[in-house]
Amino acid sequence: MVLQLYAHPFSSYCQKVLIALYENDTPFEFRMLAPDEKRNLVEFAKLSPMRRMPVLVDGERAVVESSVIVEYLDVHHPGRERFVPQEADAALEVRGMDRMFDNYVMTPMQRIVFDFIRAPEVRDPKGVEEAGAMLDRAYAWLDGAIATRTWAAGETFSLADCAAAPSLFYADWVHPIPEGLANLRAYRARLLARPSYARAVDDARPYREMFPPGAPDRD
Repeated sequence: MVLQLYAHPFSSYCQKVLIALYENDTPFEFRMLAPDEKRNLVEFAKLSPMRRMPVLVDGERAVVESSVIVEYLDVHHPGRERFVPQEADAALEVRGMDRMFDNYVMTPMQRIVFDFIRAPEVRDPKGVEEAGAMLDRAYAWLDGAIATRTWAAGETFSLADCAAAPSLFYADWVHPIPEGLANLRAYRARLLARPSYARAVDDARPYREMFPPGAPDRD
């Protein structure tokens, strides 16, 4: 049976998995999660107890959490690109960078975005300020960490880059990477030029009006 991915193309965590699928030309069926796709939504609710996308279905098995899905693809549907190295220390570096992007770039970025969805009287300016400060610290650290690297964990594209691409893409929209952080800005540009992520960005392009703060006219 062909793999099925329950997802939305504009979701950052869904893009993380799409990059891995596109990197290896892995066959899959995209199950769109949108209000007019009632059947997909019902099935998704049964598959994901926390109602968080994406979900990958492989036969009778449902796999949740984007990092786990990418590793699952490495194990059960390997291709020319391996996303987590087999060597233990190299694997730890990849997983550590993956957590860095998810926890300290993706999470504060989403905190800022979600604040735009709230009614004005319940917005959290202090929380937005804290999220911005977290992004500034993450940006500065990452700029140094990747100074001598092509990709997040070294010279090989990995799970860490699958996480980095959508997190830096959207984070720079809501809290721009400073001009002085040339390494990080160049890395974001390399990610956007990677064919797998360029494809994911194009998939999501029709939905940019959904971005609560308003999508900038770039990228």
